[in-house]
Amino acid sequence: MLLAVDAGNTNVVFAVHDGREWRGRWRIATEAQRTSDEYAVWLLALMQHAGLRPAEISRAVIGTVVPAALYNLRRLCRDWFDVEPLVARSTLDWGFAIMVERPQEVGADRLLNALAAHHHYGGPLVVIDFGTATTFDVVDREGNYQGGVIAPGINLSIEALHKAAARLPRIGIGRPQAAIGRDTVSAMQSGIFWGYVGLIEGIVGRIRAEAEMPGMKVVATGGLAPLLAEGTSVIERVDPDITLEGLRLLAARNPVPISGRDAT
Repeated sequence: MLLAVDAGNTNVVFAVHDGREWRGRWRIATEAQRTSDEYAVWLLALMQHAGLRPAEISRAVIGTVVPAALYNLRRLCRDWFDVEPLVARSTLDWGFAIMVERPQEVGADRLLNALAAHHHYGGPLVVIDFGTATTFDVVDREGNYQGGVIAPGINLSIEALHKAAARLPRIGIGRPQAAIGRDTVSAMQSGIFWGYVGLIEGIVGRIRAEAEMPGMKVVATGGLAPLLAEGTSVIERVDPDITLEGLRLLAARNPVPISGRDAT
């Protein structure tokens, strides 16, 4: 079985794939200094509850945008599952060209999203990921990564608004009943929700005009993707597992790393 680890700025997601389907998914808050033993105590208990044993894990793959977390995630794989993890980097065999000036700067999550989205939906397409940042990644018909857009994430914007304006409360994101808010909270919810819908529609429109790729599809992922998709017809499909699928596909394309060394 494959252990896939998707370490983002907010959460780390662990998942196990048995070759046919995902057998379990578990999420924990990202803390760069969390030790491999702390991960193990938490993860092994959840795996046991799902009827999975550490000895069944034969491969591991890690995608992270938090470099400081990598050491302990790698140690987790080595010490508790006895496998050398494949680490998602631009130097691996992705099966497509990374057509940007500095491929090493592209976040692993963005390349993983591009890989899985093209595999499942074909191209050309835009992948929108509603994470700590909101990213838009462009993939051409052949699957090549063309670049994209990075905007502040929705929760970052909410927190910044609350902290910078003394009288504005911290709010939750939701779809407002009307665009015109009749109190402070509903006005803020309207600004956040419809503001991001406008951002989505505006950026996708500009990408489509600039890329000149007829038939460009739009796929969204991330926790807030279903909510934002309700507000716009631009998002054609929501896929919550797209980054994990990218990890699975990347592991299938690349050999098992040599013990104690990174894959190159």
